[in-house]
Amino acid sequence: MPGPSLRPLCIVFAPLLLAACASAPRSVPATAPADAVPPAPLAATGSAQSAVANLASASGTLVSGRLMLQAADGGVRVRGDVGGLVRNGTHNLRLHARGDCSAVDAASAGPEFDPVRGTPSREPDPGQRGRIVANAQGVASIDLMLPGAVLGGGAGNDIVGRALLVLGATPGAIGARVACGVIHIP
Repeated sequence: MPGPSLRPLCIVFAPLLLAACASAPRSVPATAPADAVPPAPLAATGSAQSAVANLASASGTLVSGRLMLQAADGGVRVRGDVGGLVRNGTHNLRLHARGDCSAVDAASAGPEFDPVRGTPSREPDPGQRGRIVANAQGVASIDLMLPGAVLGGGAGNDIVGRALLVLGATPGAIGARVACGVIHIP
């Protein structure tokens, strides 16, 4: 039990401590990182009508191909063939934020890119949008749309300079980046 000399201090400070605990915490304003760049505005059309992506192997595979991209109503149509895939296997073609395929496993291409928002995707596309199926020879013929994308012009949804990646379907390596190509205007 505290001595008589400490009681007056407890009586004085106890209400102050209780008042401090009962008050709402001050909110800290959210700030963007110093290197954050706001996304560019989105565009309905780009400055180019066509582009190409030459896919090269990644992660030690033999996957390669050439994809032609064409401006279309509502997005960009992607057509071409990719070979060296798992025979009769289902793979995924994905658009990634950075046009950098220099890493052996193509991780340098960064996260998936969402042209509808003009930003990196927070989560991989759960749908079937980029699903490709290889035939018995390991070749997939591709014909799909990238909704919201444009070719050229520098808008937030411009996909020129970004990368297209093929994700593998080999059991034990599902989702591995097996080919990468940078989209460029020829």
